[in-house]
Amino acid sequence: MDTDKTNVILREGFLVKRGHVVHNWKARWFVLMPDKLLYYKYEGGQKDSCQRGKILLKDCVITCPFLEYENRPNGVDHYLEACSREERDDWAGNIMAAVNKLRAAEGGNVANQPDPAGSRLHNINLSKVLDSMYDVHSGIRMSNHVEQGSTYSNCFSGSAVVDWLVFMQLALTRVEAMTLASALVEEGFLRTVGLKSVEAYRTAGLSEQFMDDSTALYSFSDSLKKRGSVKAEKSLSAVELSGKVIKRGYLLKQGHRRKNWKVRLFVLRSQPSYLHYYDPTKVSRHPMDDISPAGGFSLRGCLVSSLQDNGVPSGVKGNVQGNLFKIITQSDTRYFIQAPTEQQKMDWIEAIREHT
Repeated sequence: MDTDKTNVILREGFLVKRGHVVHNWKARWFVLMPDKLLYYKYEGGQKDSCQRGKILLKDCVITCPFLEYENRPNGVDHYLEACSREERDDWAGNIMAAVNKLRAAEGGNVANQPDPAGSRLHNINLSKVLDSMYDVHSGIRMSNHVEQGSTYSNCFSGSAVVDWLVFMQLALTRVEAMTLASALVEEGFLRTVGLKSVEAYRTAGLSEQFMDDSTALYSFSDSLKKRGSVKAEKSLSAVELSGKVIKRGYLLKQGHRRKNWKVRLFVLRSQPSYLHYYDPTKVSRHPMDDISPAGGFSLRGCLVSSLQDNGVPSGVKGNVQGNLFKIITQSDTRYFIQAPTEQQKMDWIEAIREHT
């Protein structure tokens, strides 16, 4: 095999990885190559020169999504988490493409796609699916959601239903999961919640409302809720956390006191406009709605600007990698932030400016 080709970087960025010996979660810089996935620590705002480990892609099997928090099974070597469903699916698709290319180069069979939606759904017992979904230990997680100023309790999003059905292997594909979810609504096991879902159901019917929509809300039927076996998860109710999520991603942030650099999951919300940041290892163990942000601030009156990569700007400590930008809040607090790439830096600056 051509050595040059195996050293080509296909993709790189932050992911959160679970340790092998001590099962703690750490943010690492991952580099995808045609035959392996390398990962590095980030020290002092720079990628460490020595890799922390590598995952050989030959004969790898990828399970995506893998979203349960308390019930992650053992027996799989590597657990990785991205900053969003979209980012997760992109990484999984890129890794799977590399694995399939390796198999094809060695004369093996490329992983087959599962059967089309509906091919094995006719034998599924919807009552059993519902019982599994309602199970207090492994069932779908319910929480409070805010939509257009109204709070809806004991509900979940359409995309959460699809994720759960695929994770539990009750459906092989997301399309299959949407078909199954629609059947649950049609039979009255699940009901629409909130204005968006009710309107989607009324105008588009069952073919559209579960299209992986993270903002359309659903709940168990009122008759099922009377069992009272599931308690809604406590959700954060602060006004500043009630806005719609516009953007999220991993960025490096310089601390205010120690001036050290740490990977944080940044979440930009609008109406009201706030920028919060979370410890990504805590988000790996709990849903984001169940934990408090490590910090955050209102974007009203903020100034955001790109910083030059030649030299170390005033206020920045360490020999940082680059892609720096600065946010000055209305109260004159300065935040120094480092994006993984130049494009991501510009995307974040644009998104923040739109909401200041």
